[in-house]
Amino acid sequence: MLTGLERIEQLVLTYPDRKLQTLMHYVNRENLAEIHCRQVKGKASGIDGTTKSGYDEMLGINLDDLLERMKKFSYRPQPVRRTYIPKEGSEKLRPLGIPSYEDKLVQGVMAEVLNVIYEPKFYDFSFGFRKGRDCHQAIAYLDDKLMGKSAWVIDADIKGFFDNVDHDWMIKFLEHEIADKNFIRYVKRFLKAGIMEEGKYIDTDVSLPQGGNISPVLANVYLHYVVDMWFDVTVKKRLQGTGHMVRYADDFVMCFEFESDAVAVYNALKERLKRFGLELSEDKSKIIRFDRRNGKESGKFDFLGFTFLMGKSRKGNYFVVKITSQKKLKLKKQIMKSWLKVNMHMPVAELIKRLNLKLRGHYNYYGVSHNMSRMYDFYIYTLRQLKLRLSRRSQKGKLNWVKFNRILEYNPLLTPTITRPLW
Repeated sequence: MLTGLERIEQLVLTYPDRKLQTLMHYVNRENLAEIHCRQVKGKASGIDGTTKSGYDEMLGINLDDLLERMKKFSYRPQPVRRTYIPKEGSEKLRPLGIPSYEDKLVQGVMAEVLNVIYEPKFYDFSFGFRKGRDCHQAIAYLDDKLMGKSAWVIDADIKGFFDNVDHDWMIKFLEHEIADKNFIRYVKRFLKAGIMEEGKYIDTDVSLPQGGNISPVLANVYLHYVVDMWFDVTVKKRLQGTGHMVRYADDFVMCFEFESDAVAVYNALKERLKRFGLELSEDKSKIIRFDRRNGKESGKFDFLGFTFLMGKSRKGNYFVVKITSQKKLKLKKQIMKSWLKVNMHMPVAELIKRLNLKLRGHYNYYGVSHNMSRMYDFYIYTLRQLKLRLSRRSQKGKLNWVKFNRILEYNPLLTPTITRPLW
């Protein structure tokens, strides 16, 4: 027997041009309870102060009350509580939105419905916030296109995308596929719920709800219509040569065979984004010559934490090299330095054990072929910072390399390894 989401998926695949109706009945007791079970205990609460543990004490009554309010349309999402947390590797703070607990549950179910509807419609070159897709797949896809006829690259950056999503356009895009007015009505309410910061209410005429479960799929829907479909349906048929793009969330790259195509699309892209309330960050966006036939004279660009540039094999063949970007490497070092400073008084065995977990995560992401030197750079930096912190806490004076190496014999630090061989 098919589940509710499986029935929606079947309808989407069988009747791809039909608008879907009666979606709100999937926001039911069973699905809300399932989303409740997935919530992580101990998470910060929204402006209502409700936590998972507190909501769980009278779960059945709470869910019945929530559903009754939704049926009567007396349920209104509460403003997102905005707080600020330190930005990784910087003294600056970044905003973090925390929705109220019931809003997390309703958004969770609605996000699942939206994902089932739009997953078959999204393009293969879109990788962000999609099940079974990740950054490395996006990088591999781009690598393949760069090794084809592509010789020119548009490295695009949208200025403050999540803060500038136009609500009216968002609803129009959703109405292409969804005819359930009640479902659309609740999406509108989430978009306009607002922000509560230090006791003051801030209205949100534009932007996606920060921290919301529904935001990632809404972001993909918006960019699907604004960028992806435009590129595939309108741009590609007007090109003189070949053209490709790859997108991960709001970060995307376009590749072209001819410079004239790249210039024309770059100018058209600025106007396209402007029409939908978005802006291309021109100081961060650029056109780069990236031609394997031009070898090492080709330019370079960053995408998903890697710098892409041309390399040459021992046989004299050019290929795309991907190394940790200098910006990301500097940031990761700053984060590591700060972490060791805070945790330097932890027992040595535990300290290195936890340090190895961080190193493993770094190697798992950046461990692609030809990136060993940048990974060793990070490893050596971590090694020296560890020695420095252990020296400063020692009561017997400075820790020399002999003593330090003896510690590492019993508690070895994880060395770099290639976890993602050349595709």
